[in-house]
Amino acid sequence: MPKIGQKAPDFTLPGVDGTDHSLAALLASHKAVAVIFSCNHCPYVRAWEERMIAIQRDYAARGVTLVAIGSNDATRYPDDDFAHMKERAEEQGFNFPYLRDETQEIARAYGATHTPHVFLLDAQGVLRYQGAIDDNYEDPGSVEFAFLRDALDAVLDGKTPKVTVTDAVGCTIKWK
Repeated sequence: MPKIGQKAPDFTLPGVDGTDHSLAALLASHKAVAVIFSCNHCPYVRAWEERMIAIQRDYAARGVTLVAIGSNDATRYPDDDFAHMKERAEEQGFNFPYLRDETQEIARAYGATHTPHVFLLDAQGVLRYQGAIDDNYEDPGSVEFAFLRDALDAVLDGKTPKVTVTDAVGCTIKWK
């Protein structure tokens, strides 16, 4: 797992939009990239999906993109296969790339443990925050600490986030 202040591993993965996406290309065109290891079946991910869409909507004009990566073993969890990822992205209206890490190599390189698990990178690909989206997956109205939004604001202002690491909360990644 990259540590805060270290460069994150590059990747090129297929997206549900039919295009391969690389971290290098995302960084070249954005001021910050939030890599979020995700999946279709996890109730925690499902609870946070609308907030993920809202974050992308709210921060896109400031040069930010989210990118979700599905790495779960689709043999044991068929709802997380590429075909179902395409369906989920369309159903939910994802406004960010949703990529498939079939080999699980990228999840391992990042040290991802849960879905969702956020890795916020600055424009140079340096890890500035990792952990949860916020402190309340169950009730968006009861969020006290919007970890990802706060970290995004700091990074976009050229500052170090006040909170750089939180526990990733969600389902464990389903390893092969």
